[in-house]
Amino acid sequence: MTIADIKKTTEAKMDQSVAAFKNNLAKIRTGRANPQLLDTIHVEYYGSMVPLSQVANVALLDARTISVQPWEKNMGAKIEKAIRESDLGLNPASMGDLIRVPMPPMSEERRKEMTKLARSEGEGAKVAIRNLRRDANEGVKKLVKDKLASEDDQKRAEADVQKTTDKHIAEIDALVAAKEQEIMAI
Repeated sequence: MTIADIKKTTEAKMDQSVAAFKNNLAKIRTGRANPQLLDTIHVEYYGSMVPLSQVANVALLDARTISVQPWEKNMGAKIEKAIRESDLGLNPASMGDLIRVPMPPMSEERRKEMTKLARSEGEGAKVAIRNLRRDANEGVKKLVKDKLASEDDQKRAEADVQKTTDKHIAEIDALVAAKEQEIMAI
């Protein structure tokens, strides 16, 4: 493996970490309705637990309401029960074959909890990025030790990896700040 390979794989892994962080951030509840909020809910379907999105169509009705339309009529009650029993604090209401999930307004205390959760998720993502930086630097040091790269190459590679790390950490900070704004705005 060359220094260029190490840099390329490190950047790709950092991009994946940021993408995973964005996905986790989307699941943190704000006052607005977001269909991704229900991604973690699983429903019993013929004896096995499957994600809600595999048994129903999940969409937005308006800014504060998510609609869940089961593909099979008999799944309505099971879906409603799964949403109610999830730890999201949501109270679905059935309207014929459509399930409406209104987003309750968040209390000040709940907003602060969600902000803390967003920050801790961000901190976890930053730790993952820093671990990737450490692994890349160790890989470069191993190449120098094995006489496959010079110490000058090592210094340049470590500087490049640090720039990549700084860029990804700044992106995570921006995402956390945007999520905090979103939580507090409503």
